[in-house]
Amino acid sequence: MSRRGTVEEKIVKSDPIYRNRLVNMLVNPYQIIYRAMKKIQQKTEINALSVLRQAMRGVTLDIAVKGRRVGSTQGKALAIRWLLGASRKRSGRNMTFKLSSELVDAVKGSGDAIRKKEETHRMTEANRVFAYFR
Repeated sequence: MSRRGTVEEKIVKSDPIYRNRLVNMLVNPYQIIYRAMKKIQQKTEINALSVLRQAMRGVTLDIAVKGRRVGSTQGKALAIRWLLGASRKRSGRNMTFKLSSELVDAVKGSGDAIRKKEETHRMTEANRVFAYFR
């Protein structure tokens, strides 16, 4: 019997405009993400929410090297962290421009966040004994 107790999963609320939990998980200041989504809509003429979902699917890990299993929410959190970190490192005018560019690049299969995912996959291939497949 465990002495630590059980951990309750946090319920993520949805954002007020898109009514999507993923957008709310991405960033707290809504104005940055909304402006980035508007820019994506103008650039690609595709629904910005579908671009966000495709970018997240592209960046989320398939294999993880951990001492325990990695849940899907932890994989999403890692993907969000990589997307935001890559967009902060970009040179550009403001965070809105950088974030929209990184999301569009992630959908195309390029960008720093995709490179980070591929680097992690190469590391897991090298350490295959510790890899957990999802």
